[in-house]
Amino acid sequence: MRQTLLSIGFVSVVLGWSPAWAQSARPIDSPASDYRISLNVDLVVLPITVHDRNGGFASNLTERDFKIYENGTLQSLRLFRHEDVPVTVGLVIDHSGSMKTKMPEVVAAARTFVRVSNPSDQMFVVNFNEKVGIGLPPAIPFSDQAGELEAAIEKSPATGQTALYDALSVALDRLRTGDRPKKVLIVISDGGDNASLLTLPAVLKLAGESNAVIYTVGIFEPQDADRNPDVLRRLARATGGESFFPAERNEVVAICERIADDIRHQYTLGYVSANSAGSATYRTIRVTATAPGKSLEVRTRAGYFPIVGPK
Repeated sequence: MRQTLLSIGFVSVVLGWSPAWAQSARPIDSPASDYRISLNVDLVVLPITVHDRNGGFASNLTERDFKIYENGTLQSLRLFRHEDVPVTVGLVIDHSGSMKTKMPEVVAAARTFVRVSNPSDQMFVVNFNEKVGIGLPPAIPFSDQAGELEAAIEKSPATGQTALYDALSVALDRLRTGDRPKKVLIVISDGGDNASLLTLPAVLKLAGESNAVIYTVGIFEPQDADRNPDVLRRLARATGGESFFPAERNEVVAICERIADDIRHQYTLGYVSANSAGSATYRTIRVTATAPGKSLEVRTRAGYFPIVGPK
């Protein structure tokens, strides 16, 4: 047996056995190819967001300013990058009955996100109520066109119950087929689920085995019976994303601008785990950053499930 560690972000890992998220080194005819790194090691790669005490991005850090701990053990940094690179993004949109009056703001937010994102990003839409569907036509797996993405969202009526967990599973699966260096899901929902076959623990495990960073936007009224902000917080916290709960619907557009900005200011750190191989048990991650005279807040995924496979 050999252990294959989670590969998150910029790395193509050359392995005898490859899970769905690992890609062997080869030329890729896409803008993302300029950012590919081919390594013959099992590398854990983390997107990192760092803010100062005023909420601004800490953009001038060096690799010496970071420390990574896995299960409490300090790791040796093997990869450090800080640049805007293309992203594969899935927009996961709740179309249950409780969202009917909120769809204009959701579509406007999606349009804004496309406008302020990297021009080389590739995006797709997953719509869900009690059923889950891919929004774009089969001939268009990804798009960077605001009109196509708006149409993909608007094609589904807002009615019925909510299968959030099943939708996340479909989105994580589609995300793996993208060839951009970073993978992100943006989930716009009330957080409730009353129709999925999957459970929240199952989806959190799928996310822990993936390279996805999940941002969540909770849109609901105080009286909405199906609202579940805790689910949205857990999804974001586990994957290094962030959760947002706008007080007014028109704040969703500004939130999507902030998410796009967050993605484009991330650091990328990588390490080869110093912990023993052979176990698929969840591993915790903690990252710290220091700078003279500054108080810094670091956000990354809480941990990962190693994928154990045959040699």
